[in-house]
Amino acid sequence: MIAADGLPAEILPADFTFIAERGVNLEDLNSCDGMVTLCTVAIAFTGSIVLTHGPGEGARRLTLVPDRHLCIVRAQQIVETVPEAIDRLIPFATHPLTFISGPSATADIEMTRIRGVHGPRFLDVVMVR
Repeated sequence: MIAADGLPAEILPADFTFIAERGVNLEDLNSCDGMVTLCTVAIAFTGSIVLTHGPGEGARRLTLVPDRHLCIVRAQQIVETVPEAIDRLIPFATHPLTFISGPSATADIEMTRIRGVHGPRFLDVVMVR
């Protein structure tokens, strides 16, 4: 599992080995079990998390390539609605943002549905105080 750079060590289990984000290449991203990040805000109404890609949130490529994303959300980061999240994101108006609301999906001409085309197929969220 890859840990985003800037993720506080005290929130990671001591008996589990994480790979630091700064040392990974594309092959590592393609073959890893997943990644763990923080987020800037979480939206209860939509079940979305929002990343500004600051410390602990990982570079954009970290959140788009691996198959599983574990996001640690602090209780004070949770808002009820999208407008409340946008208000909290005003300081990041010129930053690239990533909104994750679950796996992406697409279908080909034969209507074969594929999940996780652009980003992880599995998003797990752990809320902490």
